[in-house]
Amino acid sequence: MNFIESRFVKEVSDITSNMYRQGWDERNGGNISYMIDEEYVRDYFPVEKYIRDIELGFVADEILRNKYFLVTGTGKYFKNVINDPEANLGLVKISEDGKVAHLLWGYRDGGRFTSEFPAHLMSHAVRLKINPKNRIIMHTHPTYTICMGACLPTDEVIFTRKLWKSNTEAVVVFPEGVGVLPCMVCGTTEIGEATAEKMKKHRIVSWTNHGIYGAGNDIDEAFGLIETVEKTAQIYMLTLGRVVNEIPDEVIIGLAKLWNLKMMPGVIEEK
Repeated sequence: MNFIESRFVKEVSDITSNMYRQGWDERNGGNISYMIDEEYVRDYFPVEKYIRDIELGFVADEILRNKYFLVTGTGKYFKNVINDPEANLGLVKISEDGKVAHLLWGYRDGGRFTSEFPAHLMSHAVRLKINPKNRIIMHTHPTYTICMGACLPTDEVIFTRKLWKSNTEAVVVFPEGVGVLPCMVCGTTEIGEATAEKMKKHRIVSWTNHGIYGAGNDIDEAFGLIETVEKTAQIYMLTLGRVVNEIPDEVIIGLAKLWNLKMMPGVIEEK
């Protein structure tokens, strides 16, 4: 079977199309990287044969070397992935020395992976050390989450508390809270390192004035995290300044106890 017909390409094609329809990924906004185990890659390719090499621009962590990633391309539009995956996606293998990505499939028009791929790899490395089942890093520009970040201080305790107090689902889906970064230049080593540092405690990180990074074991988990933050941010923004029935602290604590959750410290304190 051709790789273009694989479940991995189908999953990324479907989710990028969905994210575009949500209005989160205008133009060439957003990017996804999906780590695929070698046993599955070998079903489609002689893994020692490469089309070409692409410089990473940094040295990838040892945990990522010889690993395979399906990655959205730079300058590519999410809306186009479903109709032409081979031009808009690429399957790469991180080299033994961590400096190069070997291209096995995709980027048919001579393209390359997203400029955010180094930032993705830094977050993959951190999440894999915490959770060996992590496979997805997803970056997108959800409207209400960006609005909320513009209205609040860059403080993850405040940001998380506003979310938890707006929607009872929030603490259940992300009990570890949301990491928050100030506005930074995207596509740089600096923002990649800062995001990876936040990923040590959070599966989801808000980039102020820009968007959000989410991690997960699969496409649905990473998307579900982002989707829940965005829905809750929408509730917060639509009720801003008019809330009468805010979720009581004791209800949030009760939810955490019911689901045996370890909540981010300092956000809600049991009295």
